[in-house]
Amino acid sequence: MLTSARARFYGLNLGIPLVCAAVVFLLFDLTHIDIAISDLFYDPLHQVFPLGHVRLFEEITHKWARIIPNWTGEVAIVGALLSFCWPLFKPEKRPGLLRLLDKARLTKPLRFAHKHRRDFLYVVFAFSLSTGVIHYLKGHTSVYCPVETTQYAGKIEHKEWFQNFDLLKVAGDGRCWPGGHASGGFTLLALYFVARRYRWRYSKAVMYGALALGVVYGTTRVLQGWHYMSHTFWAGIFVWLSCWLMALLFYGRAALERPVSGDARRQPEGQAKKSPLGARAKTLVS
Repeated sequence: MLTSARARFYGLNLGIPLVCAAVVFLLFDLTHIDIAISDLFYDPLHQVFPLGHVRLFEEITHKWARIIPNWTGEVAIVGALLSFCWPLFKPEKRPGLLRLLDKARLTKPLRFAHKHRRDFLYVVFAFSLSTGVIHYLKGHTSVYCPVETTQYAGKIEHKEWFQNFDLLKVAGDGRCWPGGHASGGFTLLALYFVARRYRWRYSKAVMYGALALGVVYGTTRVLQGWHYMSHTFWAGIFVWLSCWLMALLFYGRAALERPVSGDARRQPEGQAKKSPLGARAKTLVS
């Protein structure tokens, strides 16, 4: 059963993204579907992407939209820093400091941050790894955006990422593959793995929400001529793998495969020890 559960775990979290990568590569990178999609939003008469010149659209979909992932990352950083305050100052041994924290209503936030230090640090590192991977790929593939290519009145010849890829050095000045803006939405997948760790019943909703947000972010850039549609899909694949690998490092496979449930934590210790197989079976079934 453990072997089967392990195979299912890796099949869902690693196998599906790799299959998606193969599909995107065959369906988009080896065909002209990307160009066909972008053609739908291009005005050949004026040689522009009309939505690329609408200032309000740019403000809402590109600048304002960054608030969500930016604030999430900032909250994680602040939470990670605050998580060290409680053990560092040890207010429980200093009545005066504890009263001061109670009066300022900081006791519960500091205890919460300390309790969830690993989760805050995970989000920080998952965001960092995802961003680092995307920036590395941008520099080492040198893909130019549609509006920069001769296909859409630009000056650079359009090439796919694998035509320019260089593992060890910067391939050129292009910075369009994968989609950076889309990756900002996808980074919220880190919250899914935190929710999954605690077996929160809305964890799948968090996952679908992060995936939808990344697709929306990426699609708005396609409408403006700053990305091809496949760039969004590639961003989602790489961010998923980054968040998942970091979750394995922070939580381990067992915690993600059989996350701690609220009922299990509240169960008396003696009772939990009496029936470990039953608890494990219950977790696997759920």
